[in-house]
Amino acid sequence: MNGFKYYTPTKVVFGENTESQTGKLVKEFGGKKILIHYGGGSVIRSGLMDRVKASLDAEGLEYVILGGAVPNPRLSLVYEGIELCKKENVDFLLAVGGGSAIDSAKAIGYGVYNGGDVWDFYDYKRVAKGCLPLGVVLTLSATGSEMSDSSVITKEEGLVKRGYSSDYGRPKFAVMNPELTKTLPDYQTACGVTDICMHTMERYFVNGDTLDITDSLAEGLLRTVMANGRILAKDPSNSKARAEVMWAGSLAHNGLTGCGTDGGDWMPHKIEHELGGLYDVAHGAGLAAVWGSWARYVYKDCMPRFKKFAINVMGVAEEGTDEEIILKGIEAVQDWYRDIKMPTNIRELGVTPTEEELVEMAHKCAVGVNGCKGSAKLLSENDMLASLKGAM
Repeated sequence: MNGFKYYTPTKVVFGENTESQTGKLVKEFGGKKILIHYGGGSVIRSGLMDRVKASLDAEGLEYVILGGAVPNPRLSLVYEGIELCKKENVDFLLAVGGGSAIDSAKAIGYGVYNGGDVWDFYDYKRVAKGCLPLGVVLTLSATGSEMSDSSVITKEEGLVKRGYSSDYGRPKFAVMNPELTKTLPDYQTACGVTDICMHTMERYFVNGDTLDITDSLAEGLLRTVMANGRILAKDPSNSKARAEVMWAGSLAHNGLTGCGTDGGDWMPHKIEHELGGLYDVAHGAGLAAVWGSWARYVYKDCMPRFKKFAINVMGVAEEGTDEEIILKGIEAVQDWYRDIKMPTNIRELGVTPTEEELVEMAHKCAVGVNGCKGSAKLLSENDMLASLKGAM
């Protein structure tokens, strides 16, 4: 068995109208001067920002505001946030939005606390010694950043997208009102459920020992998200499905579904990071586009896990050879992508990388993982290139 550390310090407040508790939660965790960090205008148009402000006002808390977080959040905005926090003596960060606002806020927190160039952490040149405390009001079920140690930032210069993980970046609290996700476009909802599943699948497809209880939790989570993703594709206003997906999103990336594994195989994410960095595609859609090619490239090195997944998650009958069962399972995942209107290859994203761009992405990916990475199959730069080409 693989040993593990399971650390989830985030206080979760889940349910309708929970955003009204934001001010009390900030005060509970010591915040006095807050940076409210958000993305686009939907937070304002929906009235959520006014409700959050009113909650902070009720507790006598001061705040400044920084909007503009976008999908594949930008380093330039992180730098802007760091300077604003220093100027205003901010001591607590409040991300109102989805993964982009949360990840950007985490990066701001690292930059303020540690000094120097925050990109050093994402470029693996330094290790963070701390982070400004952070709270979240979640509006999008996707990245799981509201309970995870991870954040991903894109550096505009060179179009480099990198992730950094540290327990210091785990939010102190997460306010989760599933009703807030009803304003999302259907495409964003589908991207979110795709990302949630991938966070669990990448912990699932490993070589070596696992725990049966962890496998059961992962399999149940995947079945739940896939079923409710289909419901939301047909009925976006379904409150129960929204709640199921929101809670699953947090559990998928807080470490629970990886306890007892070797840590997971994160190559679909790493490959997509290069696609997202170069073309700025939606993260969940990019994952769907590259997953099928990756799965077909690696499954022969990880057949027991792929077979178990096909049977226990995708409901494939135990008939035929192991390889036939596995390939049916992979195709069933791609059928699910089609059901929720996600792409199954790169061209369906609306982009057509040149040969040179595919080579560039594979090289950046290899640099980002220090040469080789993978658990289902250890991938070299040439393997990453082959997987990208297969996704075309």
